[in-house]
Amino acid sequence: MTTRKQLEPAKIHTAAAAKLAARHPETIREIEAALLQHPVVVVGMAQNLHVKNVRRALTEAGVEFAYLEYGSYFSEWSRRLTIKLWSGWPTFPQVFVRGQLIGGEELTQLALENGTLRAHIEANGDPAPSVA
Repeated sequence: MTTRKQLEPAKIHTAAAAKLAARHPETIREIEAALLQHPVVVVGMAQNLHVKNVRRALTEAGVEFAYLEYGSYFSEWSRRLTIKLWSGWPTFPQVFVRGQLIGGEELTQLALENGTLRAHIEANGDPAPSVA
């Protein structure tokens, strides 16, 4: 598995770490709770075409999902930034299958097309959908 480069926690000053931890913890708790309750979770925002496309594709494929919406281009940017910092994914939607982030629109469409998204839903957690 390829890992992304991140700033080492030891290189984040304690005051900065505390400020990061205090950013919308209720939002992260809400997402984490949804990940425990639903096999598929889409985190998105209003007015975003990619979010609409993923929701439509999942619906057309008969995949049930929970949808969490956080603002639009005109509101709640701080909550969305907190989500991006938490997940490491830079855009919306953020699609999770069995608690695992599989990506945004492009990678979700690919996993739907090659059948691995549904296989991952039906599996007991493994294997992850193949999006490569």
